[in-house]
Amino acid sequence: MTAVRSVSEEDYPSAPEPGLTPGEAIARAERIAATLVDRQAETEERGYYALDTHDEFLRAGLYRLLVPRRYGGYEFDLETHAQVVSALARGCPSTAWMYTFGASHALLAATLFSQAAQDELFANGDFICPATVGISGFAQPADDGGWIIEGVHPYSSGSPYATHFIGHTLVAGPEGAPPIPMLFVVPRAQWRRLDDWGAQLGLKGSGSHSVAIEKAHIPAHFGLVGTHMGMTSVVDGTPGQELHGNAMYGGGVLSSVQFPLAAIAIGMATGALDAYGGLMRERTTLFPPITSRTEDPDYQFRYGEAAGKIAAAEAALSGAVRQWTATAERGPGAFTREVDLRLSLISREAVRLCWSAVSEQLFPTAGSSSVRAGARLERVWRDMSTLHSHAGVSIFLASAANRELARLVFDVTN
Repeated sequence: MTAVRSVSEEDYPSAPEPGLTPGEAIARAERIAATLVDRQAETEERGYYALDTHDEFLRAGLYRLLVPRRYGGYEFDLETHAQVVSALARGCPSTAWMYTFGASHALLAATLFSQAAQDELFANGDFICPATVGISGFAQPADDGGWIIEGVHPYSSGSPYATHFIGHTLVAGPEGAPPIPMLFVVPRAQWRRLDDWGAQLGLKGSGSHSVAIEKAHIPAHFGLVGTHMGMTSVVDGTPGQELHGNAMYGGGVLSSVQFPLAAIAIGMATGALDAYGGLMRERTTLFPPITSRTEDPDYQFRYGEAAGKIAAAEAALSGAVRQWTATAERGPGAFTREVDLRLSLISREAVRLCWSAVSEQLFPTAGSSSVRAGARLERVWRDMSTLHSHAGVSIFLASAANRELARLVFDVTN
């Protein structure tokens, strides 16, 4: 177990590149993404992105974007992170998925956990931590006041190069009462990654393996009894906002974990539009008058329709992130559950716009020879289809969030 490290403001470690700007971080992601397009088959075969890609992310500082400055991070805003994710997804959706669901949970950890926990979690600066919302296993109290954790947690995207894992389990409630959920974090040395990813329809290279935890011992401050990331309230403030003095670490948890889904969808659809544009330049129409597809009104319409939907999704996500930031800056009491749900639903609509662009405009009209196994458009279609199997998109945001929002608006308790 990493020793507790007390850090005073004057002793903050410097980030590897103190002068790194958000714009340069995004530009680096774009440059890396350009190298990923031709490696997608390799990434799918492996089940996760290559070690040299991981090393590039390390050198580029991409794992530190949301890590607090207190611990040698860059503490950039959510919009920067979203643009990095979209850029990577444009090149390889699987790589972007694995990256963001490892790196983005630095925000979650820096928001919810105490200083004692964060001093350990961020001790090495780079923080890669898959997190799942499903509740698995059970935690027993340890003799020293900590917890003994057991359970298997599927769909732990980002696990191949992870430094930690965040999950949910159950602990015993008061006598006669049902068990209580607990959010916990476990260092990498205390869990195993199972070899059970890669047979899915899409996102085959997203590193979404199961994590198996067998009698892992964690200190008390690594477990948050009564906390579930999907239901966490920040209206009374958070440990992170108090510790870091940045409203970003006091914003709504639910919506912040939904934004990466929209960012990935935008990048996926943009990559599909790139491929479709390439086909328009290279190919002619099938029926007379035979002309370049770039000159054909029908192909022009399809391209423009898709481009408009993608642009609308980008604007929706950017607006939602700005609203998130503005609400957080107004103080903890402003970030109600209703606000959190509304911002989460914007992410859902961004995903829907991108899926419409691909499934209704680009994929059906590209031509069957362009959607053979391994073709770029075929892969995007598979990856976006698999995105829709994500419980957050297909179950919670598609139905449960609608009902909960309406109940809050109309003050209905049942």
